[in-house]
Amino acid sequence: MECEKADEVVAEPVSPIGQYFNSSILSISILAVLELEVPFDDSWAIPLLKDIFLPINPRFSSIMVVEKNGVKHWKSVEVKLKNHVYVPNFPVGMSQQFYDKCLQDYLSKLSAEQMPQSQPLWEVHIVKYPTSNAASSVIFKLHHALGDGFSLMGALLSCLQRADDPSRPLTFPSVRMRPDINGSSIFKNVPKFFNTVFNTASDFCWSMIKSSLIEDDKTPIRSGSAAAGWLPITITTMTFPLHQIKQIKDNLGATLNDVVTGTIFLGIRLYMQAVNQESTNLHSTAVVLLNTRMFKSISSIKEMVKPGSKAPWGNHFSFLHISVPQLTNAEVQNPLKFIQKAQEIIQSKRGSFGAYLTAKLLETVKKLRGHEL
Repeated sequence: MECEKADEVVAEPVSPIGQYFNSSILSISILAVLELEVPFDDSWAIPLLKDIFLPINPRFSSIMVVEKNGVKHWKSVEVKLKNHVYVPNFPVGMSQQFYDKCLQDYLSKLSAEQMPQSQPLWEVHIVKYPTSNAASSVIFKLHHALGDGFSLMGALLSCLQRADDPSRPLTFPSVRMRPDINGSSIFKNVPKFFNTVFNTASDFCWSMIKSSLIEDDKTPIRSGSAAAGWLPITITTMTFPLHQIKQIKDNLGATLNDVVTGTIFLGIRLYMQAVNQESTNLHSTAVVLLNTRMFKSISSIKEMVKPGSKAPWGNHFSFLHISVPQLTNAEVQNPLKFIQKAQEIIQSKRGSFGAYLTAKLLETVKKLRGHEL
């Protein structure tokens, strides 16, 4: 199995968001778990990483260095693959439920550990014990400075082959624009224009206010403590059938992201309600990441690294503050109403360029005052 290889990049500067994600006050990584139907032989790991993973992008063979002028760049280094592969040992002969707990605890521990800056910012952890969902699991820990979810999913897909014809490239359906059944006219476009202007100004100003002036209420998910970010965490997982998400999407006329985001908001409110009934109506804000690429489908690695690409590799997203809707008793009985309410809020944000303005502001602040402000 061969993987696409990106052209080598020399002394590539680290993007502003990449520097935010890897600083003295913030270090964020992405954890991805690949569940396998068969046991994984860890002796395959080094050859697969060398022949398939490393050629994807030079950043997987680079470390972040600081130049004399304070600017950070990616520097190519020799990768010692054995330092990036970990095989945890759990008690043998136990039940799948026992290994479910072991995997959960291992992920929680892994999420709190920082990766050494002296080697490329990624790790692979091979769990060879059977859980309720898999015969074995492979955990990828990749620093967010390497790229966002769009880039890393593109990297993964570039290494896969079609089952029906391995010689053909993977293809995915493009995003289809919904037809405007009511037609288009100047009488409709003018109100849309002013609505977009209003939403953009409102979202941008609200993001600035929330970032600097107004705090959320103290709730079961927000203690208000400055040390909360350094406290231990526990990772748990939950599975939702995709066909049910699609059914909700069709019923509400929403997108998959709308349904998933609304479901997460619902889970947050239900958890708050279970811990403290009075917290149901307290104000909470979610920071939603919005992809700022202009793309219609998944792009190949070769397309991502081309100069001027519409779907470039890296971290290309912005932050958007969205108030988590309050949960009423009627919505507890009929959760679809809550998800629809969340979808309406997200839809109004979608008709706004506030996130793009926020991204430009962050870039300007970085140039003027540094990324660790």
